[in-house]
Amino acid sequence: MKKVTGLGGVFFKCDNPKTMNEWYAKNLGLATSEYGATFDWRQADDPSKTGTTAWCTFPQDTKYFNPSAKPFMINYRVENLVALLEELKKDNVTIVDEIAEYDYGKFVHVLDPEGNIIELWEPKDE
Repeated sequence: MKKVTGLGGVFFKCDNPKTMNEWYAKNLGLATSEYGATFDWRQADDPSKTGTTAWCTFPQDTKYFNPSAKPFMINYRVENLVALLEELKKDNVTIVDEIAEYDYGKFVHVLDPEGNIIELWEPKDE
């Protein structure tokens, strides 16, 4: 079974997300919005299929990364979230929440052995 298929996003806490987004736009050319930036790309094995990777800033007091105390979260694109979650449960991986489904895909959060929160995303474009 294919597990991680790519990087879905990088999320990090900062003192002032608006200022950070502006700095990255001005100095590194990121096309930012109030939420960060999105990078569009084509899949290497099938260039007719596209995908996105998100880059997002969050305020220091966000609860979105809980229960992790770390200032960042990585989002990994996965192919079959339900099957992967069953495998992770068998390996006693800490599952933070239930699968949430949106128009753009399914999500769940897990913790690695050092308490880093990981967001797993099965996008609709896979």
